[in-house]
Order: sequence, then structure tokens, then C-alpha cells
Amino acid sequence: MALGGCGRKGNELPKGISAVSTSQEADQKPPVAPPSERILESFDVPPLAEIVAQNTWIDRPVRDSLALLRAEQKEEVLLATVQEALLLKNDSTPSNAKILSAFGRLPELDQADLNAKIDRHTGADLNSTNPIMISSTTEFDVLGLTGFGLFSFDRMLEPFASGESVRSWQTSADGLLDKLVLRDDLVWSDGQRITAHDIAFTFQVIMDPRVPVPAVRSGTDQMRWVHAYDDFTIVYFHKEPLATNVWNINFPVLPKHLYEKSWQEDPTLKDSEYHVKLEQSPVSGGPYQIMTRQRGQEIVLARRDTWSTVDGKNVREKPFFREIRFRIIEDPNTSLLALKSGEIDEMILNPEQWMTQTTGNDFYQRNTKATAPEWVSFHFGWNIDTPYFKDRRVRRAMSYAFDHDTMLEKLCYGLYEPCTGNFHETSWMAPRKKTPPYRQDLDKAETLLDEAGWIDHDNDGFRDKELDGKLVPLEFDMLTNQQPLRIAICTLLQENLSQVGVRVNVRPMESTVLQQLTLERKFEAYFGGWGSGTDPDSSENIWATGAGRNFTSYSNPEVDKLYAEGRREPDRSKRAETYARIAELLWEDQPYTWLYWRNSFYGFSKDLRGYVYSPRGPYNYSPGFGSLWMPAQP
Repeated sequence: MALGGCGRKGNELPKGISAVSTSQEADQKPPVAPPSERILESFDVPPLAEIVAQNTWIDRPVRDSLALLRAEQKEEVLLATVQEALLLKNDSTPSNAKILSAFGRLPELDQADLNAKIDRHTGADLNSTNPIMISSTTEFDVLGLTGFGLFSFDRMLEPFASGESVRSWQTSADGLLDKLVLRDDLVWSDGQRITAHDIAFTFQVIMDPRVPVPAVRSGTDQMRWVHAYDDFTIVYFHKEPLATNVWNINFPVLPKHLYEKSWQEDPTLKDSEYHVKLEQSPVSGGPYQIMTRQRGQEIVLARRDTWSTVDGKNVREKPFFREIRFRIIEDPNTSLLALKSGEIDEMILNPEQWMTQTTGNDFYQRNTKATAPEWVSFHFGWNIDTPYFKDRRVRRAMSYAFDHDTMLEKLCYGLYEPCTGNFHETSWMAPRKKTPPYRQDLDKAETLLDEAGWIDHDNDGFRDKELDGKLVPLEFDMLTNQQPLRIAICTLLQENLSQVGVRVNVRPMESTVLQQLTLERKFEAYFGGWGSGTDPDSSENIWATGAGRNFTSYSNPEVDKLYAEGRREPDRSKRAETYARIAELLWEDQPYTWLYWRNSFYGFSKDLRGYVYSPRGPYNYSPGFGSLWMPAQP
């Protein structure tokens, strides 16, 4: 299962129809879905002058992310020079700190080679190039460079409007309105201007239930309306003054001029001949655009000059790379060989690679490596809609049967921490009382399975249960992608469960196939992982009843209620208590067997600079064109 930042989705959809204002400033009314399929409430948009006059406005931060990072780095103590770090092997905590300090800095004036190319690694292909279809890690990496966005966040995950696209951002004192004024120098890659009308239009598309975008609709569906008053002024109308409104207004943007007719003709946004062509040659609103794409092999992006230069004027900092090539290599061993030979410039290292395969001169001749904490967790997911995992006792039995210690110590080389729930223990929303991790206890596993009625009735050595008059064996498929570590972990589970009379079939497959099967709930169990969202409410998309990425079909009314309370609570300390209780309930119910938190372990070329870590991983600090760069040759 590919990683992805978590989205948000309410478990109830509002009734009503889509409508536009009678105001003279309203957008032209778009085509709408049939009445039975509309999920937006009726709304008459008030005139802009009335909104401005009747509200007290609070100015919100508009920042240049790279300027913010440069200011932070000026205050940091440099632990080593680049020359010193180039000679180091990362074999200790002090060495790691020096490498991060030396290689993590942004370039000084004229220090970067703006003609440089980078070959980045990704373990899976794109499922889609459409920005509102974004879901997997690869899509976040690629579409984060090609898509148009209005917001960013700092290393502490605090949001701000991006100065690259926004002139001003204000929130009404009652928390029901957000008003943005866009810059007037924004251009799509086909030469059309980017305007507020694109943003308002995209909201309409996302909120059409026929459009398959559960990840992006999460949170967006908590808004009442989005309206463009002119080419530059956009107002977000909220249903309530939620603590999460600041995140709900952050969604990808489509070019209206390309989709306003085709959206209604093909709401899948991918099946029609027209949409297939857009998928193959997408129009970009970001600093890069896709130039070529060979499925299963590579995706090549080129720097878009009309992003930084508009009407002959330099309006934004030029991206650091002329070309970014994403090499799709699913096998980690092949990827590491490519890194050592210089065919790629960076990759995630698995524990075995970090400990045994990147310690010699064959690695350090061209590369170095670094690590830092990252809020990325992995799990076995149990489909509660199957007869095997409806009973909580069975899911708990799975967690007790698994040999967590062998996984952590032998397969993961002691590099990862056990995961005890959906929030990292260092995060502000995690339970204050530390949760003891599961340890293998085969006796408890057998007792729970016995209590749930899964007993070996026919004496064949494996458990079964009578369902609808038929004896059904406790045998299921565990889906995973083709990465060796994940296959090894699933094989360990297979061995463990055979000891308590349960059959498991490990089924490795391509990541895109696995992603589709989980989205369609066509599985019994799977190995997957999630990256951290920027707000704990984002995980509602995974756990709320009926939520878009609730692959396991988990449902707990108390959890649904707590998510609703959490987003309505402005006080962070009280919100923390709410989300901690959610984590406790999930741990009790075990819809997942949580396995481990994966630290960032990255290998990268000694020619690369700008590795900056946050809880979301390296170079995720600066959405846009990022912080990575290569130095100009003297």
C-alpha cells in the first residue's frame, strides 16, 4: 500500500441542492449533477462589499517558504562544513547530526547550479496525473511539483499562505469566512491565466459525489461554499468555525477552461478520450510540468519558465533543477545498485540496506546517508466486512499471534520503534499515558479465537466455523506490494498464524494494483502504511464510518462522535484529549495490527544539498519546488 498524507471526510453528507447566488458578482452557474446526487446545500452568496463591511478581519500569515527556511537556518549552529561532512561515514549519532547540518542548508546567491538535473527514485508509478486524484506517495511527490497550490506549512506543521501565489489571507473573527487575494502573475502551462474562478470551479468538481476523489473531498466537504468574486478574490464559506477550517481550504486546483465541459460528460475524469489525453499531457500550474512518461519506468519533469517569468518579468525564484526525472524501480536491491552507480541521486533505504549494504566504500564513493524521525506507520489492515474479521477478538488474536520482536529486531535490524496506534507518541495528540505494544502471546491468541467460535471442527489442523450452514476455514489472503521487507513481514505472520491453526496466503503485487484493490475494498487483509496528516482530524478519513479511505470498513459511533467534537474545539489541549481517546478506542478495537514507525533513512548523492527533515520526511518542508539543489561547479 503506498503511503499518503491522510485526508478528511465527514461521515454524513449534507442534504440539499447546488445553487448559485442571485448576486451580480456570482460566478456563472456550472452544470450540476442530478438532484439525487448533489451533496451541497443551497446557498445565496452575499455581495463582497457586504461581507467586508459586516465582518472584523484577522490577517493571516503569507510567507515565502524558502525565505522562512533561510531565516531559520541563519539561527542554527553549523556542526560541520560540507568538506568535513563529505569525509564522514554515518556510523554514529554525532556523524548523522553533522551530515544533516552540512548538507541540509539552502544555497547562497549564485551557489546553485540552475542547469542541474536530478534523478529521483520512486517505488511505484502514478495512478493519475490529475491533481485532485492525488492519493499515493508518488503522486504527492510528482504532483506537488506540477500542481498549483495556495498554502504551505513549516517544520512544525503550522500553516501559512504561500507568497508565491497569494497576496493576502484574512479570516473573519467569527471563523466562518476565509478571504484570499491571489497574485495577478499566475499562469497555467498552456498560457491561460490562473484565477480565483479555477479554485471555485474545482470545489464544485470535488463536491460532485460521482467524481472519485475521497482523499481530496475529505475536509473540503466540511465547507459550505467557495466563491470567486473576481479574478483574484476568493472567499471560502464555512459551515462552522472549526479548528480544521485552516486545512479544509487547502485543496488542489484544476484549470477550469479545460474541465468545465468535460467534467459533466465524464465525472470519472479518466474514462473519456478527452480525459485520457489530459492524463497523458496534463496542464501544470506549478513550477514543473510533465514532459514524458513511460509507464512503469520513468516520469520526466521540466522546469516551467512561465512559472518564474511572466510577461518578461522575473516574479518568483527559479526552481533549482532544470529537469527532475523520477525513476520507477520497485525492487529495493535494484534501486540501491542504481544509487551506487550514479543512475539515481536519492532513495529511501530499508533497515538491511542501512545496516549492511551502505557501510563500505562502494557506497560512500558517490553517496552519503542520513536519518531523522518521521511520523510514518505501517500495519496489517483487517477487512471487517469479511466473516473472518468482524469479531474484535479475532483481530486482537492476529496481533497477539504475530512475533513483533522478531520483526523489529531481525527484519528491521532494531532501527524502527513499535507502533502503538495512529498518532506518533511524540505528537501533541497522542495519549499521554504510553501504550504498551503488543508482544507475541500464542496462548492468548488461541483463547480469543476459541471464544470467537473459530475452532478446528473437522480435525484437519486448521480452525473453521459454521457460517450459514457451511463450515468455513479461517484462511485468508494477505496482500502486499513487492518490496522484500514487506513480503518478509507478511511471511512471518503466515508462519506465526500457522502455529495457532490459521492459514494465510501471502500475495505480493504491484503497488498500483494493491492501491486499487484497497480502494474498492476487494481484499481480506493487506500490509499498508500511512504518512502523517498536518492535523489529527485528517485521520478521520481513515476511521470514520463510511469514510473514503476507511479500507477496513471500521465503524465505532463513539469514534465518529469524538472526531466531530475534536474539530469543533478551538483549544489545542482539549483537542489533544479528544484525539488521545480516539487512539485508545482504536487500540482496543484493533482494526489494524500496528507494526512500526519508520524513521527517515535516506541515501543520497554527495552532489545533493538541501535535505531538510520534518515529521513528514525530508524535503517535504517546502511544498512547491522544494529545498533540494546541487552546487554550481567552480
